[in-house]
Amino acid sequence: MTPFGAFLKASIFASADDEHIDICASLTSALKPYNKNMKKLAILGSTGSIGQSTLSIVEQFPERYSVAALAAGRNIDEAFAQAVRWRPRLVSLATEELAGQLSAKLKQADVSGIEVVHGTAGTVTCATLPDVDFVVSAIVGVAGLEATHAAILAGKPIGLANKECMVAAGEILTRAARERNVPILPIDSEHNAVHQCLRVGAHQEVKTIWLTASGGPFRKLPLADFATITPEQALKHPTWVMGRRITIDSATMLNKGLEVIEACRLFDVTPAQVRVTVHPQSTVHSLVEYVDGSILAQISVTDMRLPILYALAYPERPASTLTFDLASLTHLFFEQPDLERFPCLRLSFEAAAKGGAHCIALNAADEVAVEAFLERRIGFMGIPRTIEKVLASTREAHPVTIAEVLAADCEAREMARAQLAK
Repeated sequence: MTPFGAFLKASIFASADDEHIDICASLTSALKPYNKNMKKLAILGSTGSIGQSTLSIVEQFPERYSVAALAAGRNIDEAFAQAVRWRPRLVSLATEELAGQLSAKLKQADVSGIEVVHGTAGTVTCATLPDVDFVVSAIVGVAGLEATHAAILAGKPIGLANKECMVAAGEILTRAARERNVPILPIDSEHNAVHQCLRVGAHQEVKTIWLTASGGPFRKLPLADFATITPEQALKHPTWVMGRRITIDSATMLNKGLEVIEACRLFDVTPAQVRVTVHPQSTVHSLVEYVDGSILAQISVTDMRLPILYALAYPERPASTLTFDLASLTHLFFEQPDLERFPCLRLSFEAAAKGGAHCIALNAADEVAVEAFLERRIGFMGIPRTIEKVLASTREAHPVTIAEVLAADCEAREMARAQLAK
């Protein structure tokens, strides 16, 4: 708040009686956007777990963050609740019909001043709104790709929780970010941990980036039993509460494979410099090994609010209540992942080595296969089989535009559906 704003607030409340409190609150609320230290956020994927965790950070730090725009997808009830609570300038929903329904609900609730838009164009508008200082990209899949790219082109710093964007178009996004000096700050706990560890060394001093994996619910399940795994079993992650697709990807370890590709792009390293280690405690979120033999690890609570806060506040570290009890570190266990048990991880390293269209196909085929598994059209091991067949049929190519990326994504999805039809 400006000095004048602080003076005005103090003067109003010093002279106010009870019946004027509501007016005073409105006046002081109106002063908030003029606080030069406050970041105004666009949250893409606001109704998902990352979006809701981001809003909890905004609630915890009202003097630091406010909400300018929300892209809420299809969850109209949650979108309505968020619009009423946060009063953003802009809300985007997936379809024109849903946008119309939200507009009607807001009008009925006598809530004004909120523009409702829809579709990809609406999400792009949220991401590029002039008032926005920081964009949280948390839409699952490639649906948020165009908006994330547009935000970078508009010079908006990005908090990236959408690994699919970086897998499918990381070469394009990172090039655009470098050209415009736009920071891309990872929110995924593993890459956020790597980012923190890399702050103490030079790029040429990095030997290996170690990504930790919980091993999912089937780390000790006999391989012979994988054929009978049900969606209900695969959706029971031992550590994290996440969306359905990412939870299944964690069970197949495809999620960790996507993170390998993301790490290569975010931190400008080769696939040979990225390793995966299974760490069931999920206490060490990642490690960086330097050429002198030093290994730095980032340890914290398993709470996504911490990496979100880190990204929002970077390079600061605000005090928070997200503390870790060192007494709980009774033991740390690490093991090599079993690539026979988790072939999706092997396929990911192969796609990472080829880059371009193969990374796009890996993500697209997985999304189609996971949907088929959740609908019980294929078994658990049908997921890696579908991906492997699609990758074998994918031509080597390196798209240079977002349109080319989306075309390659559509082609890979069609190949995956054709495989499933057989």
